[in-house]
Amino acid sequence: MTELREGEDVPAVAGLLLAAGGGRRLGGRPKALLTHRGRPLVEHAAGVLRAGGCARVHVVLGAAAQEVRARAELTGCVLVDNPEWERGMGTSLRAGLDSLAGTGARAALVLLVDQPGIGPEAVTRVLDAHRLGASLVSAAYDGVRGHPVLFGDGHWAGIATTATGDQGARAHLRQHAGELVTVECGDVAAAYDIDTEADLAHLE
Repeated sequence: MTELREGEDVPAVAGLLLAAGGGRRLGGRPKALLTHRGRPLVEHAAGVLRAGGCARVHVVLGAAAQEVRARAELTGCVLVDNPEWERGMGTSLRAGLDSLAGTGARAALVLLVDQPGIGPEAVTRVLDAHRLGASLVSAAYDGVRGHPVLFGDGHWAGIATTATGDQGARAHLRQHAGELVTVECGDVAAAYDIDTEADLAHLE
């Protein structure tokens, strides 16, 4: 695993957007296609990763993938299909990390499509911690770990073996808690999820 030296640029960090969810508690409306600021939510989230400093962005699609491709402006993004999306977020995380093989990426910064309260500032703070040498970084909100989360490439294999259901990388993060650097972002972002009909009030 290669880590960045202080002051080095971060072109080898790929933004990894998990956008495959089917919105079961939203009546089956795919989260990627929810409207936020006049555009599909997936488009907004991809823009957050770019604005925060991720030059390469991979987007994992699942529910209504063809419609997402048709309606969202994702030019320049690598679109990754996850045919197993119904089995949970863990499958999307594995598919996204697999898609980075051979790209030269040395770290993946993971963001969820249904957290529009997290903007570029939080992405930049996590990237800055990586720039200082950390290979496992998480944003925190009032001390509680959240997204975005950055995984150096040395962690990818371990995540692939433990990411099941909707747990994502939680098991891996517990196993490597001593290596995890947390970066407080509660002053620049809000980590709410768009999971239920009531949560739709957060969209603009």
